[in-house]
Amino acid sequence: MKFTQRRRGMVQAIAVVLSLALPLLLAVSVADARIGGGVSSGSRGARTFSAPPSTSTAPGTAQPLSRTMTQPDGTGAPAAGGGFFNQPGRSMLGGLAAGFLGAGLLGMLFGGGMFAGIGGLSSFFGMILQIGLIVFAVRLAMSWWQRRHAPAYAGAAASPGGRTGFHNTGAGFGSGSGSAPLEILPADYEAFERLLGDIQDAYSNEDIARLHTLATPEMVSYFTRDIADNKARDQINRVSDVKLLQGDLAEAWREGDTDYASVAIRYSLIDKMLERSTGRPVAELPSEATEVWTFVRSRGANWELSAIQQT
Repeated sequence: MKFTQRRRGMVQAIAVVLSLALPLLLAVSVADARIGGGVSSGSRGARTFSAPPSTSTAPGTAQPLSRTMTQPDGTGAPAAGGGFFNQPGRSMLGGLAAGFLGAGLLGMLFGGGMFAGIGGLSSFFGMILQIGLIVFAVRLAMSWWQRRHAPAYAGAAASPGGRTGFHNTGAGFGSGSGSAPLEILPADYEAFERLLGDIQDAYSNEDIARLHTLATPEMVSYFTRDIADNKARDQINRVSDVKLLQGDLAEAWREGDTDYASVAIRYSLIDKMLERSTGRPVAELPSEATEVWTFVRSRGANWELSAIQQT
C-alpha cells in the first residue's frame, strides 16, 4: 500500500512538472516557426551592432542580432563558440547547466546515481522547477538590459542626415522625400516586397538552392540549420499567403561598392508547424509579424536578404 501511494505521488509530481513545462514547450514551438525562427540573425555591414532607427511600422527598438558572423571590429569571421549556451547574453544559462550537470556526474562517480548529488528524485523535480524560475529571471534581466542600452544603439545607428523622411501610406511600402544617404527607389521597394514572399516560399518548401539566390550565404546557413532542426524534431514549417500590410524605410547607406537598406515590415501569413510524418498540426502560430529586414546588393547586382531582426 505504501509503495502504491508513493508511486502515485511520483506520478502526480511528474504530471505537475509536465503541466508547467508544456506552455514553455509550446512557446518554443511558436518562436521557432516562420523563417528566421523568430530570432534576430544576420549582418548589417558596419552597422551590425547598431539598431536601425525606429519607424512608424516598427516604433520600438529592433532586437540586437544574436546570430551573426560579423565580429565587433567589423570583420566577417564567425563569432567564437556556438550553440545556445554560447550566444550573447546566455553564458549565465550555460554556467547553471554546467553546475547541474556537474552535480549529477559527481553523484555517479560516488555511486549514488545520476541525481544523488542533488538529493534524489524529489530534489530532481525541485531542480526542474528552480531551473524554470532561473531561466525566467535571466530572460527578464536580458530584456531589461537590452531596453536600457537601446538608446545608445539607436544613436549610433542614426544616419548623418537624421530621419530619412520615408513614411507609410497604409498599404505596402510608403514613399517619401528620398533624403537618405542612399536613395531607395520604387523599384527597390517592389524588390523588397517580392523577396519577402519568395524567401518565405523557398523556406516553406525547404528549397536551399533557391534560398541561395535570394539571401546571403550567412542567412542561408541559418535557414539550413533551422530546417535541419525541424527535421530532427519530425516537424516541417509551412508558410503561405504572405502579404505585406505596412512597411517603411529605417535607413539606407553605402559602404564602398555595397548598398544596404533596412526596412521595417509588418505582414500577415498563414504559418503552420506540422508533424512531418503525419501532417498533424503541432502548434497554433501567430498570423502576423513585424520585423526589420536588411537587404544588401553589390553595385549593379540584385538585392539579397542579409539580416532579420525581431521587434
